[in-house]
Amino acid sequence: KVTGGGTPKVEKYDFAVSPAASEDVDFLGDEEKRTGLKGLVAYEDVRLLACPDIMAVYQKGNEKSINKILAVQKEMIAQCENLKDRFAILDTPPGMSLADVRKWRNDLGSPTYAALYYPWLKVPDLTSRDGGTKLIPPSGHVIGIYNRSDANYGVHKAPANEPLQNVLDLEYKVNKAENGSLNDKGINCIRAFSGRGIRVWGARTLAAKDEGEWKYINVRRLFIMIATSLEESLQWVTFEPNNHELWAKVTRDITFFLDIVWRSGALFGQTPAEAFYVKCDKELNPKQIRDLGQLIIEVGVAPTTPAEFVIIRLSQWAGPNAEG
Repeated sequence: KVTGGGTPKVEKYDFAVSPAASEDVDFLGDEEKRTGLKGLVAYEDVRLLACPDIMAVYQKGNEKSINKILAVQKEMIAQCENLKDRFAILDTPPGMSLADVRKWRNDLGSPTYAALYYPWLKVPDLTSRDGGTKLIPPSGHVIGIYNRSDANYGVHKAPANEPLQNVLDLEYKVNKAENGSLNDKGINCIRAFSGRGIRVWGARTLAAKDEGEWKYINVRRLFIMIATSLEESLQWVTFEPNNHELWAKVTRDITFFLDIVWRSGALFGQTPAEAFYVKCDKELNPKQIRDLGQLIIEVGVAPTTPAEFVIIRLSQWAGPNAEG
């Protein structure tokens, strides 16, 4: 519910656990015990992280609850940055003004393996007998958008301009100017459009402005996909003789894979040579490297980036007989 002045007012939030009970929940967990967020480190097939239920601890103005949420989100970011095989989808807390949202984003730093979404979503309350509604964090719906976009197009397509299903309204309706300001800070807005429904309207990571293409979600996730795919497919290389024959086989296999990626539209370039290169030779693998039991491979790719802004140039033309 939005009151005058553009500040969201908390209407109703339902969680799997109550705010009081969640105070005792250890969301961070333990890696060795395979519990909580840290327990996910052991699972190599994890590609997306989201933790909407951490918002159950949020109490406006309560510094302890705010710090707990920040600690969990920073751990999510750290895990993704360290492992480099997964990506974090983060929520802002409820009831925040735009200034609060900007501050929250600043507190998260500038990681390239995470994205932040705003505002919260109003959805049907399936536990209500009178057709009630409730507000929930957006990350659950957003992770569904990622998976749907991946299945339909591939990870190289930005998970944006996609409609959210079973969403009735937004906690706060971001306008065009506000969206531009927030997007510039790496905050992905969810917006309502007349006749087009409620859509994800941002494709930015939390990367700093000078990070170049890493500021785009699809570019970061494309590189995650390529790196993890190559790591899995090249396991046969282990314990093979590290010689010219191996280098040629590795180059051939990676080139074949990247050619498929290029043909899917994920890479920029009219030819494979413009889209990627693979290098695995004696220059990269001199005797001192081989003596360490290492094989060095260099792969470069040119990713496509999303068209965030479509610029249309208009001019008046009075016709061929116009004076002037």
